[in-house]
Amino acid sequence: MSYRFPWHRLSDEQLLDTRICDLTIKIRRSFLEPHIKRLYDELNTRGIRFKPHVWLSEEWFSPDGVPGIAIPFYLAHPRLMQLERKQMLEVEGGTDTECLRILRHEAGHALDTAFRIHFKRRYRELFGSFAQPYPDFYKPKPKSRKYVLHLPAWYAQAHPAEDFAETFAVWLTPRSLWRRRYKGWPALQKLEYIDGLMKEIAGTKPRNRTRTKVEPLSALKLTLREHYRRKRERYDFQYPAVYDRDLSRIFSDDPSHKSRPSAASFLRTIRRDVRQIVADGTGVHQYTIDHVLENMIDRCKELRLRVATPGREARRRVMIVLTVQVMNVLHSGYHRIAV
Repeated sequence: MSYRFPWHRLSDEQLLDTRICDLTIKIRRSFLEPHIKRLYDELNTRGIRFKPHVWLSEEWFSPDGVPGIAIPFYLAHPRLMQLERKQMLEVEGGTDTECLRILRHEAGHALDTAFRIHFKRRYRELFGSFAQPYPDFYKPKPKSRKYVLHLPAWYAQAHPAEDFAETFAVWLTPRSLWRRRYKGWPALQKLEYIDGLMKEIAGTKPRNRTRTKVEPLSALKLTLREHYRRKRERYDFQYPAVYDRDLSRIFSDDPSHKSRPSAASFLRTIRRDVRQIVADGTGVHQYTIDHVLENMIDRCKELRLRVATPGREARRRVMIVLTVQVMNVLHSGYHRIAV
């Protein structure tokens, strides 16, 4: 669909009907360019000559067999970042810190592919088999010290390949003080291994120098509307949550409280703030948390619950219940990102 004026001036509804391949965007001079340069500088500082090639695609990923990094298209233009936030409630990689954090993780995958590290015996001993089937979901153990903490939702526990990429990212991060931070953790063995391995790799050329771009922007024929429909489906969940008991402890169904504000209205008022706080604390995507909140609001309406305690106390109790429910989603099997 074509328009008489630039796509970035379209309304949301018009923009959603635009094909991704028709977006005239590029990495050069975008939000992404200085962050990619920063990544290359960090690799160079460590003596690593290999620099993964990058391209715009639908999501973050580093393809099997290709030592490069695909970066989501929305990060290349502020109008698309605005739409991403409206559709998904957050922009993954949309801040300086988060973008660099994900780039370092992806660089770990790309470097693994470039130097064929996962074929090494010590890799298999520390991280497990790279050939292990990639799960649709993973159930993290938040208290485990066998894994580093880098991306949200204890992502190193998703698969041996993610464990390696996360460990590499921690090692690469300037001033991460990883020896001090992970002292006494089994994860320290992995960091020490990467530290020694990178000293061996420093100054050498990679074995795999493929420059293929998998699913580049030009190949993405679907519209933004279809893209977001599919993306939201990935963050939905089917969890038989039962909220009645917890909600009844926070709110009241006593007829004498009929004049008090409805619990559903109260939850809508605090929805944005508590969603952000719980997302920061659990690493679960805001869209998934919003799904839990929507279910809680619907149940409050059905039970005709009212706010009978001071707002601050009710908010505190909601935060506790929401966090518990979100952690239940996490432990029932949750996959935030596939990077």
